[in-house]
Amino acid sequence: MTATLTETPPAAPEPDRATRRGRARWTPYWLLLPGILWLLVFFALPMVYQASTSVQTGSLEDGYRVTWHFATYWDALSEYWPQFLRSVAYAAAATVLCLLLGYPLAYLIAFRAGRWRNLIMILVIAPFFTSFLIRTLAWKTILADGGPVVGALNTLHVLDVTGWLGWTAGDRVLATPLAVVCGLTYNFLPFMILPLYTSLERIDGRLHEAAGDLYARPLTTFRRVTFPLSMPGVVSGTLLTFIPATGDYVNADLLGSTDTRMVGNVIQTQFLRVLDYPTAAALSFILMAAILVMVTLYIRKSGTEDLV
Repeated sequence: MTATLTETPPAAPEPDRATRRGRARWTPYWLLLPGILWLLVFFALPMVYQASTSVQTGSLEDGYRVTWHFATYWDALSEYWPQFLRSVAYAAAATVLCLLLGYPLAYLIAFRAGRWRNLIMILVIAPFFTSFLIRTLAWKTILADGGPVVGALNTLHVLDVTGWLGWTAGDRVLATPLAVVCGLTYNFLPFMILPLYTSLERIDGRLHEAAGDLYARPLTTFRRVTFPLSMPGVVSGTLLTFIPATGDYVNADLLGSTDTRMVGNVIQTQFLRVLDYPTAAALSFILMAAILVMVTLYIRKSGTEDLV
């Protein structure tokens, strides 16, 4: 009997260590590729298009062409600088109010909420379940003339103070700066609370116990331990509130008047009504540059780069 021998094919050689190391080195870049392509298509290219639009001249009927007309930037800034200052003032006021309202609530959720923590967190993010427009329109009812809120403010003589500051007019709250700031504060308050809560939750409770063992009073513990360690959340929350609030136009459009128009309202009008695309694009880039400068200075002044 003759035995039949079956030849086994040779196994494929395994890649050497250098080859595997080279593939591993390129893996993160392949994973980043979809995100990079997304940013290029939906962020970089529109930015380039808007930059070219800002230096164009012409009209909608005759068409626009690039003539490198940089004077559009100066003309836009010289004409609409009050709206820029108003936008910064409203956004700064809303950011401060969000911080004053959001920090105690974030502290409560992080250290005192206990089994109610999840419920309170749901209530914080509940406004996101409805559209931005509906939330803003609700404030027209809340701040309506003759409503309970305006009546309570009148009884407490709050409107006398805000009227002296120029934030309200008589017994009205709607169509005033106060109404716009209230809308901005409400709509962007969750963006302040969530980073603050995340930062406070990371603080080791044993640090508070150690401060108590050293006979530190609660206020001293907060000033020397809690607040410094929560600075990343403070910086993140203020940025997430201030930046979108500066460019917002919905609150000023629905709750304000022609005297409370922000730069976002001007850009919207130039794009959609006046159809002056170069001026609208120039205003957008001026706003972006101003915010970039302010944010850079703020981060350097805050002394922290460990953002949440």
